[in-house]
Amino acid sequence: MASSSAILSGPENNLSKYLRDIRKFPMLSPEEELKLSRLWKEKGDTEAAHKLVTSHLRLVAKIAMGYRGYGLPVGELISEGNIGMMQAVRRFDPERGFRLATYAMWWIRAAIQEYILHSWSLVKIGTTAAQKKLFFNLRRLKGQMQAIDDGDLQPEQVDKIAKSLGVPEQDVVNMNRRLSAPDHSLNAPLRTDSEGEWQDWLVDDHDNQEQTLAENEEYSGRKALLANAMQSLNERERHILTERRLKDDPATLEDLSHVYNISRERVRQIEVRAFEKVQNAMKAEVTARREEHEKAHKG
Repeated sequence: MASSSAILSGPENNLSKYLRDIRKFPMLSPEEELKLSRLWKEKGDTEAAHKLVTSHLRLVAKIAMGYRGYGLPVGELISEGNIGMMQAVRRFDPERGFRLATYAMWWIRAAIQEYILHSWSLVKIGTTAAQKKLFFNLRRLKGQMQAIDDGDLQPEQVDKIAKSLGVPEQDVVNMNRRLSAPDHSLNAPLRTDSEGEWQDWLVDDHDNQEQTLAENEEYSGRKALLANAMQSLNERERHILTERRLKDDPATLEDLSHVYNISRERVRQIEVRAFEKVQNAMKAEVTARREEHEKAHKG
């Protein structure tokens, strides 16, 4: 069998061989999983963590196979899913009372989806939760409608998809055209008899250097302020607030209720409380900085 390090990196060339190899890692009973999880969490036993990861490689491969329709090598999807699996093991709390697979599925999917969004095209698809939801569901809904051609969707199809996903109809039209159209090189000539390229006609709409510097400094200041304020939260509060309010594709209350084995309402309460704590901490720091600034000028 291939070495475990090669297995964790994912299939390089032979997907069939990789899938055969990972089947040789035994599945864990609930008792074995609990024992290994405690060894890793309490004693930092890396061998225990390794067994937890390898016993779930089949789960990673199964999830990755569900994302084959985006034109990316399955081996790369599996590799990214394996990274998500390792993150799940690192954060898993065995005392919550649920299986590792239930917790890990969210991390695996998140890692694969993030990779797809960054790799599918050189042109950014979208950053809002609604755009990402549209990106990952449009192909499936088109398949259900048997709208398999590469042309524009029919108005009734656009309407149905928009209502199903809760997005504007124009977003559906734009995303469908984006997914159907190939990327073109900016180095392509304007005409066959021309030396000019498409990139020669691009207008530089960037801000001037002074404005960019000022905005970067302001952004860095806000980022540092937020980072300091987040230290006022405990680990659970920090994780929930990050997943709910600081991610382009926020986790649902349902997702996090499964992670922590609590109700959705309890997740919402923790989110609200954490947000209030951060707000108060940021206000306190801003006030302290202002007073220190005023005192320095008076001195």
